[in-house]
Amino acid sequence: MNIKIFIFSITSLFLFLLCNKEEEKESLPNFIIIFADDLGYGDLGCFGHPTIKTPNLDRMAQKGLKMTQFYVAASICTPSRAGLLTGKLPIRNGMCGKRGVLFPDSGGGLQTSETTIAKALKRKNYQTACIGKWHLGHLAEYLPTKHGFDYYFGIPYSNDMSPEQSNWDYAKENFPPTPLIENDSIIEREPDQSQLTARYTEKAVNFIKDNKDYPFFLYMPHTFPHIPLYIDSLNAGRSKRGIYGDVVEVLDSSVGKILNILEEYHLEENTFVLFTSDNGPWGWAGINGGSQGLLKGKKGSPWEGGFRVPAIAHMPNTIPANTTSDAIVTALDIFPTLLHMAGIDISDFEKIDGKDVSRTFTKQEEVQQEVFYYRNTDFVAYRKAAWKIFLEDPDPWNDEFMEKDLPLLFNLNEDPSEQFNLAEQYPNVVAELIQAAATHTNTVEIVPSQLDSILIDLLNSKQTKND
Repeated sequence: MNIKIFIFSITSLFLFLLCNKEEEKESLPNFIIIFADDLGYGDLGCFGHPTIKTPNLDRMAQKGLKMTQFYVAASICTPSRAGLLTGKLPIRNGMCGKRGVLFPDSGGGLQTSETTIAKALKRKNYQTACIGKWHLGHLAEYLPTKHGFDYYFGIPYSNDMSPEQSNWDYAKENFPPTPLIENDSIIEREPDQSQLTARYTEKAVNFIKDNKDYPFFLYMPHTFPHIPLYIDSLNAGRSKRGIYGDVVEVLDSSVGKILNILEEYHLEENTFVLFTSDNGPWGWAGINGGSQGLLKGKKGSPWEGGFRVPAIAHMPNTIPANTTSDAIVTALDIFPTLLHMAGIDISDFEKIDGKDVSRTFTKQEEVQQEVFYYRNTDFVAYRKAAWKIFLEDPDPWNDEFMEKDLPLLFNLNEDPSEQFNLAEQYPNVVAELIQAAATHTNTVEIVPSQLDSILIDLLNSKQTKND
């Protein structure tokens, strides 16, 4: 072959492959999920709070979509996070049990056999990072770097789970100081919590800068406003809502910095950003807890205030601006939706409970949805369309309702505060929902809980990297 022809052919092939690579970069969207901890339905300005100022989240809603009926997979931390990242009900991946959540003495975690959003996006060579509170296993084999994330920076569980922060005698005697982890290594013990949000934000901004030329997925589960609340001196006392408002407003500022860097690097229109919360607000934190707005119940509850959370989606020119949707969307839907947007065949993944709701975001088309309300492993309530039925006592620790009062039926479109039981007026609806709930119960496969595995000896052991 003529040497000139050979060189021309090689050069043409290289340019062809390079162009294809560039086209792939351009066609794949970026994804950012910002997950607040214990933020209530009524805690943002755009969701009606009168004194907490959230200009960046309000701007995000004005340029995107506010969802008024967005549900998480559970009303407490660990199972909620597992549902979001896997698209599965927590009973299907062992992330619910009698203990409720994972603790520093827990020996279990999300199994690496589970496929997370990050692991699935690796099929398209996404760059991935988890920055913030993980709470799906603190041992080395369960950390984010074992679940498809290239980079991790944050604390492995809640900020009150240490001898210094807890009022629980057992924790004071048995739990280690809270570790701050980077990738697989502990870099600090008991970090200054007033600086955590700022440090998370700095790491997130740097990740976006470093990967601006590649498709990326950033999962940013914040530590706050979970109690105890901490605020730095520059931001203390700014909110009329007190320290809780100060903390939420710092989170809002963090969101603003994320949106600004996307705009600066011209990534805004190619990046899907979702802001939401892992569950409702603390019910026993007094003035330091958040607000569920007009909803009933709080964190840990199967009432709406435990499961329904504020949610805002943002992707200019793809998601219509300044829109509000009352479509039922759940955190379980995020897994199949992001995969669909990335061009990954959802049918490759078995036993996914979520649905692709990309057209709800982009075209305002509703997908017929169900909501399953679990309290640990107990199936307590079920929603279909406007109707929600309680099959078990919503709150067995008080006497508002007794077993004789069941089932309870509420029309959530007309009565989002769940005040008026309509079971007697609508027996046909009750029968239909009971049958649908029974079908779910008969088909769901419960995976043994990983939460109830306790390794007390591990707390003082030197055998593993992260004990």
